This record gives sequence, C-alpha cells and structure tokens, in this order.
Amino acid sequence: MNVVSPIKPLTAKDYASDQEVRWCPGCGDYAVLKAVQKTLADIAADPARTVFVSGIGCSSRFPYYMSTYGFHTIHGRAPAVATGVKLANPDLDVWIATGDGDALSIGGNHLLHLLRRNVDVQLLLFNNEIYGLTKGQYSPTSRPGTRSPSSPGGSVERPVSPVLFALGAGARFVARSIDTAQKHLVEVLKQAHAHRGASFVEIFQNCIVYNDEVFAAFTEKQVSADAQVHVEHGKPLLFGADRRKGIRLVPSRLELETVRIGEDGVTEADILVHDRTNRTLATMLATMTLPVALGVLYCDPAESLDAAMHAAAGERPAGPTASELDALLRRGDTWTVAG
Repeated sequence: MNVVSPIKPLTAKDYASDQEVRWCPGCGDYAVLKAVQKTLADIAADPARTVFVSGIGCSSRFPYYMSTYGFHTIHGRAPAVATGVKLANPDLDVWIATGDGDALSIGGNHLLHLLRRNVDVQLLLFNNEIYGLTKGQYSPTSRPGTRSPSSPGGSVERPVSPVLFALGAGARFVARSIDTAQKHLVEVLKQAHAHRGASFVEIFQNCIVYNDEVFAAFTEKQVSADAQVHVEHGKPLLFGADRRKGIRLVPSRLELETVRIGEDGVTEADILVHDRTNRTLATMLATMTLPVALGVLYCDPAESLDAAMHAAAGERPAGPTASELDALLRRGDTWTVAG
C-alpha cells in the first residue's frame, strides 16, 4: 500500500539563499529581508514562480539573498526590466527591491511609467534618505540641511515624498511601513501582494552608517505611540498610548489636524474614518509629518497592464509564423508597405 506523505509547508528559511548576506551590521535591510521571507512563507509563494528584480544600491543586493529567481539590473531600470518579465510571463509573481536614490533619481522616469501603467508587481522602496552604497551622498529624499560628501554645507533642495510621487503617478496601491516593525510590515506586504496591479510600498529603513536615526522622531519606541497613526480601512484615525488622540478634517481649510478626544468638545464622532479608496485623503495623510501615517494609505484596484495587453492580444488576428517572418526579413533592403 502506497502512503502519501503530506507536503511540508515552506518556512521563511526556505526562501533564504545560500549566499552570505553582506550589509553593514545593524542595517535596516536585514529586517526587510526577514519580513519579505516571512511574507512569502505565509502566502505559500512558489519559489519557482517568484522573481525579484533590483537596480543598483544596497537594497538591490536583495535578489542574491532570496531562494527564488532574480535579476540584478542596472541603475534605475528595475521597473523597466520587471515590466518585461511580467508581460512575457504574467503567471510569474514579480517583486522589485529598490532604494530612494535608485528609484527616484535616475529611475524616476521608469518608476512613473510602471505605476501609471499599473503593472502587476510589488515594488518595495527602501527609503533611508541617503545614498548608502556610494558612501553617504544626499539623495532625492534627503531633508534640507542634510550634510554629506556631496552637500558639505547642507542640502538646499526640497525632498521628494515617495508616496506623494506614487499617488501623483496614478498608483492604485500605496502603503508605508518601517523596517523594524516586523508584524506591521509583513501585514502590509501581504496586502500589497493580494492587490492586482502595481503595489507601491515605502519602507522607512535606517542606514546606521551614513544617516543613523534619521527617522527616530517617529520610530523610537518611547515616542512611536504618539508619533505614528496606523491607518485601517473603515476605522477611525486614532493614535496615542491611550488611543485618545485622533485626526479630524478642518473643512474651512481642507486640512487635517490632530485633536484629543475630550478636549475642546472633541468626541470620537469628530475623528475621521479612513477610506483607502479616497485618493484625496491618502494625499493629505501622506503630507503629515507628525504623526506619520503608516499602513495602506490608498487602494483602488483597476485592470493591470499585463491583463489588458494579454486580453487585447487574444482579440487580434494571428501574426506571421516564424518562417514567414524570416522570409520577410531576408527579402532585401527595400520593403513595400501597402494598406
């Protein structure tokens, strides 16, 4: 009698490659790697159908450390390569690992088109507000006054907000989390994966060498309760250690403000309820500096590029065969185009 042994579920360790992970000790990338591997295990991802694509930078070493398929591409071009991978084989589960410099500087154009086209991939943007791999120059997300080898007197540029960029480009899924917030980050990654279309996730990631504690004002344990608001669809925007602080809309100025329940006549009925299908609300939440909005700010699914293109391809007449195309290419230098 044959005995069928049950298939053992994969664990996070099963998604780790045999390569030595080489980031600086204490780098936030380790925490992101751990969260992604746990996410894949929780969703039972098939390693043979999973692809990680990266560009250039510390975060772009990611494919080497995953026991999946992967492409380590060139600076800023990960979205373009990932688009090609997804269109060529829409059954593949495609993830992009990129940094604030890689994605928003030389790669800004490619990122914009990936989002507006709504390619069905998950894009993880590691934001440490600095160029880490090339020794600490200021990046597109660096704050004014940032001193670095390329801005010794302090940066005078206004930074790019990754989530505002994504919303402006037409992204249909925009979220935020923190490298060390493992439970929260894994949940956000699961929701990003479940979304059909381009999923954009900004991850606040600490660079312990060149920009240490740049996010400490809202990530440190002693301040996080009052400095973070975790948004959940259909739930009031409450925060604080005692959950008595909240966000309400000021209609006269069309702005959000922080209030405390019980003060100045404020009740829980005054607190805004999060609607993740509301792009305007997502934009307003993204502009807040304290508290910082974390979670899925916006999610409003639409048909993805790969689904639309493959549906359209099925409606077109069959193209030339390989032999017909070969004969056409070998006919000579002059072609006659008719019709």
